[in-house]
Parts: sequence; structure tokens; C-alpha cells
Amino acid sequence: MDIVMNLDDNRKVFGMFEKICAIPHGSGNTKQISDFIKDFAVERGHEVIQDKLNNLIIRVKASEGYENEETLILQGHMDMVCEKTQDCGIDFLKDPIRLKSDGVYMYAEGTTLGGDDGIAIAYCMAVMDDASIPHPELEMIMTVDEEVGMDGAAFIDLSSIKGRKLINIDSEDEGVFLTSCAGGQTLTGSIPVKRTEVKGIKGIIRIDGLKGGHSGCEIDKGRANSNMLAGRVLLTLSNVEGFDIIGVSGGLKDNAIPRSTDIECVYGKEEKEKIEELLAELNKEIVNEYYSSDPDISIKLEDGEEGSFMVLDKKSRQKAEMLLNNVPCGIQAMSMEIKDLVETSLNPGILVTEEKKIVISFSLRSSIESAKNYLSARVTEFIEFLGGKTKVCGDYPGWQYKRDSKLRKLFVSCYNEMYGEQPQVMAIHAGLECGILSGKIPDLDCISFGPDILDIHTVSERLDIASAARTYQLLLKVLGHKEPEKKE
Repeated sequence: MDIVMNLDDNRKVFGMFEKICAIPHGSGNTKQISDFIKDFAVERGHEVIQDKLNNLIIRVKASEGYENEETLILQGHMDMVCEKTQDCGIDFLKDPIRLKSDGVYMYAEGTTLGGDDGIAIAYCMAVMDDASIPHPELEMIMTVDEEVGMDGAAFIDLSSIKGRKLINIDSEDEGVFLTSCAGGQTLTGSIPVKRTEVKGIKGIIRIDGLKGGHSGCEIDKGRANSNMLAGRVLLTLSNVEGFDIIGVSGGLKDNAIPRSTDIECVYGKEEKEKIEELLAELNKEIVNEYYSSDPDISIKLEDGEEGSFMVLDKKSRQKAEMLLNNVPCGIQAMSMEIKDLVETSLNPGILVTEEKKIVISFSLRSSIESAKNYLSARVTEFIEFLGGKTKVCGDYPGWQYKRDSKLRKLFVSCYNEMYGEQPQVMAIHAGLECGILSGKIPDLDCISFGPDILDIHTVSERLDIASAARTYQLLLKVLGHKEPEKKE
């Protein structure tokens, strides 16, 4: 692959990305990054609309000679998933991430990087900043809170948008063009619990060392879910007399496969050895079962203080075991139309035990609306059977494949010219904002693409530097395309 890179372009893109990384911009904390981008655009003479959620619409006038070309929409989201290692002291609400590079990848020390979707914003800012780039009129749509239900895309008013071709820059595989995606929703269930007082040693059974990952992109990798493994631990220890549970908690995002879960428990000195024996045997079994996907799973008991503690009573503990061992998890159906495409899945991403209830949040996905609704109804029925209740938020539609797409043909043609090979054109199980935006803009022609970003939504996330540079050059090639003049 012999592609000539423009070093000035690359410096500009990565310089913009560095500025973005210096501003806290986790989901729900986007005012500062939105204001920064707004001011950046205004200073360069571009028209900006900022709504009360901090969504942005930025209009960039056409370059000379491109005034008659069709308007293009560039789109990405400003928020990032904020995950960190247990020993990382960063406060995502106020601290910048610690951006690093080894010459091949960009990554963050101890945290997620936010390449999803900071690189899209960096591309847009680089284009805004360079008047020499040839392009038609551009409408840049930058949304907030994509990672927590696409709330920004659901709220934004796009009635002023003129373009009918949208380039979504929110994919993580170079050379892969996405043309449809699953719809989804966030379902949160709560089950009431009662407590009783016992004396003993308070300890923590820590389930750790899992790979985790994006609940759409990595759900087909067969990776373990630490919240579900907690149910197996409870089942294994269910017959140990004198073993009680204070609570179970794990996961930070409903759309991230949880990597670590803690079971806060109480036991007597005489039960400790038995508990450790059972956990050691279970650890061996689970590592054997998940050896290919999660070979570093660790299940260990950590001692704490002695005293009197309020634990779940017998019935409440049974509810917790029933929930975590029987609620659906992972792939529920594969597509019968598209090879290797997950059709329907769910991820129990967040588990919290409060004083009077256990709360669990799921990310449900399906490329078939009726299948999504049926799965949601199944989970709701099960939680209600246990005496609980559910609520749904962030429900978003899927993005349907467009058989005749001029934008897709343009991207394939430009990619072939640049790389000397054909790209992959495919669907994805993860959710993209294209579904919501297609419902707001009539006859919208969409495509989604991006550079290689590995292990998104985890602390191992890293952006391939060379891939990000090539992908930007591809974007510029598409922007610089001119439709041939029609002969009279």
C-alpha cells in the first residue's frame, strides 16, 4: 500500500486531537468541549448553532469552484466513554487524559483514549482550519451523549440542514464502510431487597482480569461478563453456611462489557478456608472455559474488618442469584440475511446494590425492531416476576441499508483509487447515530467509516496513527470530488 501522506495535514489532525484530549468530555460533561469547538469555528468565520444540550451544527462555505456541488454532511459525537484502571487517579470531570504515543499508536495512560469519537471531531476541526482544502458546502453535525443512548442525536433540531449525504466518522476499522446498523435501547431494572443483621468478617470477592469491550462491536467475541460471573460465584457458594451477601456491584457503562465485579460479603473465620477452596476451583473452571477470550480472569477473596453488618436476607439473596444466573446475556440471535452479523443481543453492563434494591442496566440491540421489543419484554417480565420493575430510555431506531447509494459508490471508488483494492462494505451490530439522523433528514444517504481504533471503551484503547492519517486523506479525496458536468 503505497500512499503518499501530507505531513502538514497529519500534524494538523493530531494537533487537534491533542487539544480535544486536554478537555474533559465524558458523556454528560460536554459543555466545555462544545464551547471550545464553537469558539474555534466562530474565530474562523464559520456559522455555528449550539443548542441547550451542547449539540453543534457548523456550516463551512464551499471552496472556490465547488459552489455548485452538492452539500455534504460530516458527523461525529463529542462525548467519550470514561473508563480507568483502579489505581488511576484521574477525575474525568476536571482532568485531561494523559495522552501517550509509542510511534505506532496513540493511547492514554490508565484510561480510555476517546478516539471514539474524538478523531471525528479532530478531522472536522482540521478541515475548518484549512481554507486551502477543496470541498463543497459542509454541514458539520457534532452531537453529545452518543455513548449513553444517543440523546444528543435524538434531541437535535435538523430542520435547517440542506445536505442529503451524510458521512458518519464513527467506525473503528480502516477499509470497512458501514451501510446499516442495529437499533437499541437501555433497559434498567430494579429488584427490592430486605436486610438482616449478622456478625462476621466483611470481605470482598473480586472478579477481575476480564477483557471487556464494546457491547456491540465485541459481543461476538465470546468474552466473559463479570456481572454474570458474579451469579455463578453466588451459586457456587449458595450452600456454604454462614456466608452472606451485602451487595454486588460491577461495570460502569451499560454498553461496555463489564471487566470487574465485586461481591461484598460476610462470613465466619471457620468458613474462610472452604470459601477460598470453592473459589479456587471455580476460577480454574472459568479460566478453562474462557481461555481463548479471557485467560486472565481472577476470582479472589479479600479479607476485611470484623463486626456486625446488614446483609441480604435469604429471599433477597435468592432473588440476586436467580437474576444473575438466569437473565439473558450476550448474543440472542444471528442474522439469517447477512453472514456473521449478530442480529439481537443484550449486555448487562451495570450492576449496583443499594440499601433497598438491586439495580441492573442492560444495553439491548437488534437490527429487527420487533426482536428488540420482544427481548425487552422478556427481560421486563423476568424482573417483574422477581418483584421488580423496569424502565426504558435511549430507545433508538436502526439504520436500514440503502440499495442505491451514490455516496457509497463515491467512497468505494475513492478508496479503490487510493489503496488499489476494494473496501469491505458491511452492516454492524453496534448502534450508530445514522439511524436517528435518517429519521430526521428525508432521503438521507449515509455511510460510516473511520481509522483503526483498537479495544474501544476499555483502558487498552489505542488509535493507529498511520491509519488515522490515511483515513483523513481518504476523507479529503472524497471532499475534493467533483461530479462531471452534464453535456447539453
